[in-house]
Amino acid sequence: MCNELRACVAGALMLVCAATAAGAQSTLDRTPGLSGGWTGTRGQAQFHFLHRFQSSTAPARKVSSSPTFLLAYSATDRLLVGAQYATSSDVVANYPNEWAAFARWQFLPGLAVQGGYDLAAESADGALDARRALGPVQVLATARGFSSAFGGSARMALGGGAVWSVGLVALAADYVKLLGESAKGAWSAALQLRIPSSPHTLSLQATNANTGTLQGSSRGSGVTRYGFEFTIPITLARYVGGAPRTTAVTATDRDTVTIEIVNLKFSPEVIEVSPGTRVRWVNHDPLEHSVAAAGVWDSGLIKANGGSYERVFAEAGEYPYACTPHPFMNGRVVVKRGGQP
Repeated sequence: MCNELRACVAGALMLVCAATAAGAQSTLDRTPGLSGGWTGTRGQAQFHFLHRFQSSTAPARKVSSSPTFLLAYSATDRLLVGAQYATSSDVVANYPNEWAAFARWQFLPGLAVQGGYDLAAESADGALDARRALGPVQVLATARGFSSAFGGSARMALGGGAVWSVGLVALAADYVKLLGESAKGAWSAALQLRIPSSPHTLSLQATNANTGTLQGSSRGSGVTRYGFEFTIPITLARYVGGAPRTTAVTATDRDTVTIEIVNLKFSPEVIEVSPGTRVRWVNHDPLEHSVAAAGVWDSGLIKANGGSYERVFAEAGEYPYACTPHPFMNGRVVVKRGGQP
């Protein structure tokens, strides 16, 4: 056990050394069995539906499903709090319905800690997760601890994985091994897709793990399961938050005013500027947006993750605009001369 503990400590130190600067991650930056410290985007509720299937041998060939539901909230860009519910779980014998509450905090860029409680195993669970970007490849690692692993004694687990992303498509794979156990390690492989003009992703998976909880993804079996995961981020600011906030800026203060496009929202939604001000929209979302005012201007699609569009407002007036692919996204530029629009 001492050797295993030393191995876990060494693994944790390797995670710390491997971590590099990174913001909140897209779901295409993680694997089916590893979070990589993913915490979502501030102000979003996260709903993930993970469904895995297995078939029995002939002659019955019965198909059984093992769904895991995740419901969480990103309180900040670095804090995710939520719970997972899995049915047909094999984490504990004769306990098919598994609940696991958790909180995940990215305390350093690329490095996160998770704590929680698995009701089925009656176990306090924790993990140290890391991610490092190497061009289009994301390398992930984890060190996990369970006070009652699968309803038994305390155990630790180590794992790693990688994601290779190209545009809207990613290939992912991971492996996690529970130390001190003869059980098989848990492996997963996936083809992950971002749905165009949408914040949703779809992952097509093959794995020998049962559920998507921390314990469920740490032990494998002799059965290969196939399935999918569909992610639904819900931007609560679309439904709550009150009236749009207006920001007044004059051209003498700064010649360029920046409007951030983030979380399917223009921020700020309304600005007041003086004639001659240049307005710049920067798209921080992982999907394309546009800035269009009917009959006046149209930016076309602005690239995801850093694309921008600029326009100089020379004449006084009010200029409402919207995103063409997402018409619920609205903003307004008010150009004032001498206190009057």
